Amino acid sequence: MCGIAGAIGLNGQAVESQLIERMTRAVAHRGPDGEGVLIEGNVGLGHRRLAIVDLSTDGAQPMTAGQGRYTVVFNGEIYNYLELRAELQALGHIFTTRSDTEVLLTAYAQWGPACVRRFNGMWSFALYDRASKRLFCSRDRFGKKPFYYLRDNSWFAFGSEIRQLLPLLPARRANTQALLKFIVGNLAEGLEQTFFEGVRKLPGGHNLTLDLQSGEMRIERYYELTIDRSLANIDSEEAVQRFSAALSDAVRLRLRADVPVGSCLSGGLDSSSVATLAAGLYQQEAQRPFAAITACSEQGDNDESDYAAQVVKHNHMLWHKVRPGYDDFASALPSVVEAQEEPFPSPSIAMQYFVMRCAREQGIPVLLDGQGGDETLLGYERYFAAHYLNQASSHGWLRTLAAMRESSANNAMMSMHRVLGYFAYFTSARVRWYNYRRRHSYLRALPEMFDEVRMYADASGDIQALQKLEIERTNLPALLRYEDKNAMRHSIETRLPFLDYRLVELSLSLPGSAKISKGWTKHVLRQSMAGKMPDSIVWRRNKFGFEAPERLWFARHRAAMLEAVQGSALLAAVCRPEQLLRDFGGIDALTQWRLYSVACWERAFEVGV
Repeated sequence: MCGIAGAIGLNGQAVESQLIERMTRAVAHRGPDGEGVLIEGNVGLGHRRLAIVDLSTDGAQPMTAGQGRYTVVFNGEIYNYLELRAELQALGHIFTTRSDTEVLLTAYAQWGPACVRRFNGMWSFALYDRASKRLFCSRDRFGKKPFYYLRDNSWFAFGSEIRQLLPLLPARRANTQALLKFIVGNLAEGLEQTFFEGVRKLPGGHNLTLDLQSGEMRIERYYELTIDRSLANIDSEEAVQRFSAALSDAVRLRLRADVPVGSCLSGGLDSSSVATLAAGLYQQEAQRPFAAITACSEQGDNDESDYAAQVVKHNHMLWHKVRPGYDDFASALPSVVEAQEEPFPSPSIAMQYFVMRCAREQGIPVLLDGQGGDETLLGYERYFAAHYLNQASSHGWLRTLAAMRESSANNAMMSMHRVLGYFAYFTSARVRWYNYRRRHSYLRALPEMFDEVRMYADASGDIQALQKLEIERTNLPALLRYEDKNAMRHSIETRLPFLDYRLVELSLSLPGSAKISKGWTKHVLRQSMAGKMPDSIVWRRNKFGFEAPERLWFARHRAAMLEAVQGSALLAAVCRPEQLLRDFGGIDALTQWRLYSVACWERAFEVGV
């Protein structure tokens, strides 16, 4: 896990070492264990190292292999590097290090760009091929690791964070489309665009190839989330067996490290499952207790620490707790804004920041987390309507209505009224867009209907299409950004077993009844963990998410929020200031936060209109 940087002179002009050094040191927090720079004419590459696998200097980057043909700067982990290494050795390759970086280079030498399809991991890398005069760049399937870039007539430059590229922009200006999507639709992460005009990102599951002689750039998709239709009708027992094996193996692979590994633990089903499986495997291999870190909310109605305590006790874990109060939040907020680089939609991101800071203080540089469980196993309420539409198409409405009545008896969130409400809101783009227009009348001009609103309407009749949309575009990418930025600000690597691509494909392919059954969401996960965790966790009915004590913090922070919004030139450009200030008290709390987050971002990064 590291920070990468690079610049290519598109007109053949030489890259100055000071440029790459400056870009590399801008992300020193991502890699406190080493720094490396390579300059070759119009090619410059830089790297900051966070040593996780092969702690020796053999793992330093930029790393060169293939008899000097290939050099790479790589951020991430290839979890199946041991298996790939053995396969490559059988093909005659010789290794001189124990690092997964050398495996990546050798895999490229053997299989070319197709090597990324063999990787199980998270990555963002740029590989310089001297013989073909190409730069080959790749981002992992779901975009866990970032790859930002800019291109103009003279330069192509890339990095792990936006801050590395800002000095290369002619001016720091806001991307108005991204800004409006965030304020109106709570869309915090574009597929390719960022909030900065001129800075783009390589989408997850894509490769970028740059011809160093002609300057031609090509972006191609190498991964498409696929559904195995043969699993649509498997019985419950087989579904549980397959899922249990896949989840256990995903956790096992993500425990590979030459440094201590721990886990985030909210007390919810997903993080508790990951922590429980990891604790058993880790304590057996490492011969020491597994550590978990919990952020406790000072707001009693969304504090999950009692649930986390049960998991800790059951698995004999070491437990580190943080309980940030309002003063802690207010003090840390400028650092969170600076770390995130773009606006974010709620104070819960600050809670995650405190967890990562605690991990660094406790000397735990690798954390497992439960991110991805909701998207893959139908954990969100908005999935209910699409699920029942799918059930009706397979089993008919009479059987589906009976199942809905049974579900609502066990889960108040699945009442007939609530499911119909979600159906009406998400399946009708016009209804949703009308609601947006009504709530945001303070804007100078509403944009045309967002593509994402139409996409939701089109996908809401097909649960797998809806999941695919949220995993690839509308929901998960933003969550991955928050986690990566918070973690790497403190030199922490986070690993996400639920996003092992094999498990994602399996989860989406399983029949809907394996995921929602008798009112229980994530049913196959609950069945898999039954007997391995306390029943109070496995069959827990209430779900909080990773929440901050928003009611308490908002009440004390609202004056500061209003002051920041009032002083924002950027908001004044897209809003009617007098109406916004007049309406501000009646706007819902999370929209108030989004407006405030824009103002904070504008000030922190000196963004112009």
